[in-house]
Amino acid sequence: MKACVLSGPAPVTTQPLQLREMPSPEVAADEVRIAVSACAICRTDLHVVEGELPVRRRPVIPGHQVVGRVTELGAGVTGLSLGQRVGVAWLHRTCGTCRFCRSGRENLCEVADFTGWTVDGGFATEVKAPAAFTYPLPDDLSDLAAAPLLCAGIIGYRALKLTGIEAWAGARLGLYGFGAAGHIAIQVARGRGADVYVCTRDRERHQALASELGAAWVGGTVDPPPVRLDAAIIFAPAGEIVPPALAALDPGGTLVLGGIHMSPIPGFPYELIYRERAIRSVANNTRADGREFLAEAARLRVHTHVQSFPLAEANQALIALKHDAIRGAGVLVVA
Repeated sequence: MKACVLSGPAPVTTQPLQLREMPSPEVAADEVRIAVSACAICRTDLHVVEGELPVRRRPVIPGHQVVGRVTELGAGVTGLSLGQRVGVAWLHRTCGTCRFCRSGRENLCEVADFTGWTVDGGFATEVKAPAAFTYPLPDDLSDLAAAPLLCAGIIGYRALKLTGIEAWAGARLGLYGFGAAGHIAIQVARGRGADVYVCTRDRERHQALASELGAAWVGGTVDPPPVRLDAAIIFAPAGEIVPPALAALDPGGTLVLGGIHMSPIPGFPYELIYRERAIRSVANNTRADGREFLAEAARLRVHTHVQSFPLAEANQALIALKHDAIRGAGVLVVA
């Protein structure tokens, strides 16, 4: 198979991913092998490539928003069939026995594996995954449209869940950063009846897309929204956004940090969290999150805006992502 391989972390501008011929993955009894057709790119891929996440596998094939068709079934696999179209997401495998897994919090599993970080991912023509951690995909979504749903969509969905907003009609939600996750989350939030206020720095691409998708207001990254917010989500990996986002919250509001990595958060006065304002982080996702989100996305007819790149241009795609040069989500076209 062909794969974009990372031998060791390096600035993405040095183009560290190398397209190589690699052995096809061998499947265990509970796994499937998948012929990859598309794999969306993500800030987390950038964090893996540039070493902002610690090295967990070397070399490694990044990529964790994988769409493809099953080409081999492990001896113990049931419920999937050859040729079936499936998706593979960030959460690759959990132990199933730790206190987190037993209590429905498998996203916090202490020994979990993660696609494209601790195990090889989807920047390749083939990938393997545990059958229990794959997602059958609806036929009415193209491969390119489905790929960003598998992380940007699922993590955005979990972030929305953690806002704690119970009555969505008329709720005021802030989104800080408007890349792949933001442009999906706004559609789900608006589908639930919320008014969405978007703060993002790129006027030409991201602010324009937010307006097209029905944002009630669009401004710069730290511009104060015109109303107090019931909740806000920061998708940008920038800790300096936390104080102004807290300042925009109503008393009792929740700020959710939606990334796996963030630059240092500066100090701020206690008054910003007084009156029961809260800060929460998102850690990975559960399979239930994935199933619930894909069902809601289908019901709301969520539409992903994508810019495609050939697999051989994975470095260039990640460079574009780093410089906010992608409108919506970037997707590698594999086959």
